Amino acid sequence: MTTVLQAQSSAGPTENIGGARTEVPVRGATSVPGRPAGSTAQRPRRISGVRRSDVLAILGAVSAGCATTGVLFTQLGPFTGFLGYVVVTWLVTVICYAALVSFDENRAVVRGRISGFVVHSLAAVLAVVLVFVIGYAVWRGWRAVVHLNFYTEDASRSLAADPLTKGGVAHAIAGTLIELSIALGIAVPLGLLAAVYLHEVPGRFSRFIRTVVEAMTALPDIIAGLFIYATLILIFHLGPSGFAAAAALAVSILPIIIRAADVVFRLVPGSLKEASLALGASRWRTTWHVLLPTARSGLATAVILGAARAIGETSPVLLTAGATGYMNLNPMSGSMMSLPLLAYTQVQAPEKNEIARGFGTALVLLFIVVVLFLATRAIGGRAPGELSAGGRRRRAAASQRDARRIAGRRPESFGIAGPVNAPAVERQEEARP
Repeated sequence: MTTVLQAQSSAGPTENIGGARTEVPVRGATSVPGRPAGSTAQRPRRISGVRRSDVLAILGAVSAGCATTGVLFTQLGPFTGFLGYVVVTWLVTVICYAALVSFDENRAVVRGRISGFVVHSLAAVLAVVLVFVIGYAVWRGWRAVVHLNFYTEDASRSLAADPLTKGGVAHAIAGTLIELSIALGIAVPLGLLAAVYLHEVPGRFSRFIRTVVEAMTALPDIIAGLFIYATLILIFHLGPSGFAAAAALAVSILPIIIRAADVVFRLVPGSLKEASLALGASRWRTTWHVLLPTARSGLATAVILGAARAIGETSPVLLTAGATGYMNLNPMSGSMMSLPLLAYTQVQAPEKNEIARGFGTALVLLFIVVVLFLATRAIGGRAPGELSAGGRRRRAAASQRDARRIAGRRPESFGIAGPVNAPAVERQEEARP
């Protein structure tokens, strides 16, 4: 059949001349290619997942890197140090992996595999470092965190040499939460307003504010503490207090929230705002009902970054709030302890129990950060337009109220006395101006 089709397609058209059919040559005649004898089903190429060749290439590259670096450090060169060995091994492994992949793949695939290997290896290094830091803190502070008094008592009646069953960090937990709450209450509204202004009101003054914010991002935290110390404590004679520490923390995290929120606002599609403005909404309603809900998850990330920066500060708190071992719940008067400052002072003590309390304080601080992260993601991590459980209940209740109001409407409300039928009511409504 294939031969016949090829013969027919290669031959030109024919004409009937004098009762005889004569073939007319045609330039550029084509032929139908032959079909393969086997199955013609196409197999999709795998673009993700781990193949056997990839695993073998990685194992071979790692083995070659370790062996080459071992020979280089022990036999060929005067290199020493574990960190240098790890770095050189990683570089040699990348080179060997590129060579192994280039045997079977083209240049574009080799570049993609190398970039993927570099990214995944660096992510693995960061994960190992994170696990090591957390595991080391748990190992050193586990003897302290297992006692209930560690969370319910302060350090006013305990000494560095006392056993771990005496004293705790309750005063530092309360001080950290109070200072962080006040700092976020000051910085989050101001940061979001400044980010909205930078995004919605372009101009010379906006460029000036953006320059100042970028400069404040690199500002050392001790400068913020000195600024609050010079203003609130020396000029206004407020004295060391939790409010002064919260103000210093707010100055530190304000540029972070502004920059992060500004970047998030730039990611919102402009077509959404244009559609809102085209429907007749004002700029304020567009910002409140379109811009902010669309960027909710990104704004939550900005708040998380600011809170993580504030909750780990030590020097601004030491300058403005001081240090104490007593419980103080009044942010406007008296010194107030925080968890980072307490951990910093305890790990420098010569007593083993005090060092264990310091690492236990670090674990409590880490737990508070995780809780704040989860709470912030639960509040602001919904997709744009997605209602919370309470919002859905309020929306359903409003719909039920509208349904009851429409169902309970009487004929007198249409200006008609007596019983009427539905078509008459509809005609009456249509006749109204």
